[in-house]
Amino acid sequence: MSEPAAEPAGVLLVDKPQGITSHDVVDSVRRLYRTRRVGHAGTLDPMATGLLIVLVGKATKASDQLMAQDKEYLGEATLGIVTDTQDAEGETLETNPVPEITEAQVRAALASMLGDQFQVPPMHSAKKIGGQKLYDLARKGIEVVREPRAISLAEFELLSWQSPKINFRVRCTKGTYVRTLAYDLGRKLGPGAHLLKVLRGAVAAIGLALRQQFFRYLPVPVGAASIAQVHFAVLPDGREVAVKVLRPNMLPAIEKDLAGMRNVIEVAPEVFDGGELA
Repeated sequence: MSEPAAEPAGVLLVDKPQGITSHDVVDSVRRLYRTRRVGHAGTLDPMATGLLIVLVGKATKASDQLMAQDKEYLGEATLGIVTDTQDAEGETLETNPVPEITEAQVRAALASMLGDQFQVPPMHSAKKIGGQKLYDLARKGIEVVREPRAISLAEFELLSWQSPKINFRVRCTKGTYVRTLAYDLGRKLGPGAHLLKVLRGAVAAIGLALRQQFFRYLPVPVGAASIAQVHFAVLPDGREVAVKVLRPNMLPAIEKDLAGMRNVIEVAPEVFDGGELA
């Protein structure tokens, strides 16, 4: 009688593309591994890309621990345009001229936002008040009072400034809304701003090594088999390569198959005699 299949368990580092929800990713993983026991360690907005840690099976027990870790994001804010969602998906509320702003002024504004502070969650968010998600209320034109919550920014670094766009890197505590940081930064500099795009690069020490090793990595496999699947990628020096990604839990399975083959080889001389069955 065969033993029941073990429940799949592990941690998946998913490079979430733009336009899908974190729940969409979880649903895909549930179908792939045929288990309902799947969760993630921190929501990404549909417009956000980057690292989504997906937990499968017993690994879901680590959810709270991972969600409590600091996060690192790369973002781009556009000055002069304020939206109702504080990002590029919302309706424009204000369009303001962008005055001459120096790089030193941008750096000073970023530095002024470091440290412990309180942040008011945006109305267009999944946070619940009275059992209702804020974005559901916002879509009905209802705005409610939101209690500020404590956050902290350990780093807020300017990567580039070319008016009206500010590219930045931020390391912050859990529950920080990066689009609200962009909104607040725009108010500090004068003309207002919204978040054009954002990528989560790391959760604590867990990061997307693919983004450091490849200039471009195509997430859709060009070939797949029982052991691995193949993706095309481009190295930082421009060389095109094929990357073979081993499927989860394959090494133990391969070792088991090799052990079986060794056993066959060991008994072969006793079973066969001169190419004939003994």
